[in-house]
Amino acid sequence: MTTKPAAATSDSKETTPVEPVIGIVCALHIEVAPFLSAIEQLRTQSGNGFRFRGCRWDGNQICVVEGGTGLARARQATQALIDAFQPPYILSVGFSGALLPQLKRGDIVMADGVTNGDGTQRLAIDLRMTPDPLRGLHVGHICATDHIVRHVEEKQALALKTGAIAVDMESLGVAQVCRDRGTRFMAIRAISDDLSGDLPPEVLAVLGPKGTVRAGALLGSILKRPGCVKDFLSLREHAQLAAQRLGTFLPGVIEQLSVKK
Repeated sequence: MTTKPAAATSDSKETTPVEPVIGIVCALHIEVAPFLSAIEQLRTQSGNGFRFRGCRWDGNQICVVEGGTGLARARQATQALIDAFQPPYILSVGFSGALLPQLKRGDIVMADGVTNGDGTQRLAIDLRMTPDPLRGLHVGHICATDHIVRHVEEKQALALKTGAIAVDMESLGVAQVCRDRGTRFMAIRAISDDLSGDLPPEVLAVLGPKGTVRAGALLGSILKRPGCVKDFLSLREHAQLAAQRLGTFLPGVIEQLSVKK
């Protein structure tokens, strides 16, 4: 896939997509920040705890909704997006954790199916894409859990139980709503943490459901374990790497799905 340059603009214009060609559901702003900086933004609106961003890329209208973390919020955000704009395509976009050692930070995962944590709920995705592991592009199932998977051992167990190659907290919820509403669906995730080590224990207490940092919890964590500062700086670097990779990959996907007016 190739990308085309596009000028970024402020979101102060007075127009907004009415029928976006593509809807994008993410949990956190950081996941799509580089992508948004590279495309034309028209307007930002907030409602019901979600943030909607009307955008345009290469003649295509797009609506990005930031819904917060977890399956429930992903479902609600997707329902709100469909109710408001009826997009023919919806993409679940954001970070994921690697379940296999060959997936590295910054790699892209395109889902050919999504499943829950015990493998009892599976939704197939009609994806015709050839993986290119040497270039960091992987195709496989994504597993969804209702919590951050911190430990390498738990990730390995999920891989064995579900056959998935990556884990997140939202894609299954988005896929379920798209199935029920008859909307075409894709999941595109970037690896932010791999199997090289466990995530720091403080991450569960410090990060809020919208990705914001709980200042009090962060201060308490630093006082208890000063070394966690270094860990959080590393997590931020890994997240920025994953977001940058998504930012360069997504425009090519949108070109492939293009339904210009």
